[in-house]
Amino acid sequence: MSSDIKLRYYISLDICIGCETCESVCAFEHDDRPNIRVYRTSLGVSIPVNCMHCVKAPCLEACPVGAIYRDNEGAVIIDPNKCIGCAMCLAVCPYGAPRYDEWLNAFNKCDLCASLRKQGIEPACYQMCPSGAIFYGDPEKIIGDVGKRFAEKMVQSKILGENS
Repeated sequence: MSSDIKLRYYISLDICIGCETCESVCAFEHDDRPNIRVYRTSLGVSIPVNCMHCVKAPCLEACPVGAIYRDNEGAVIIDPNKCIGCAMCLAVCPYGAPRYDEWLNAFNKCDLCASLRKQGIEPACYQMCPSGAIFYGDPEKIIGDVGKRFAEKMVQSKILGENS
């Protein structure tokens, strides 16, 4: 893992309950323009779609004007003042995370609540997720936490005979 990545972000689709709390708190923190969206498939499965701040972020490489950069904690950020709206970031994003923001007149995506992080506060979606499906922090801690939650869910399923 790159040494400039201090913090990571992960959403476990196995744990997500599709409540859309992440989308609501993101909208609250970002002037009613959420940078995470929860979509429902035709089968009723909820899928949160968000920037995952990739270690090897293809959007960083694809931006022809250098409007995308990594901040000092490792979050991949779009500078709306430099963005020319070419959509190259969207074209290469494996998550389809960048969205054109008409208010900014530029592409935008999750910034891991940069304004909160500057105050030493963790991202709003991470703080408020009622199911604990959003993981944020040190990469090694996330790996352990995700593994623990997945194991707990598997044991619960086996003991209680649940398929969820």
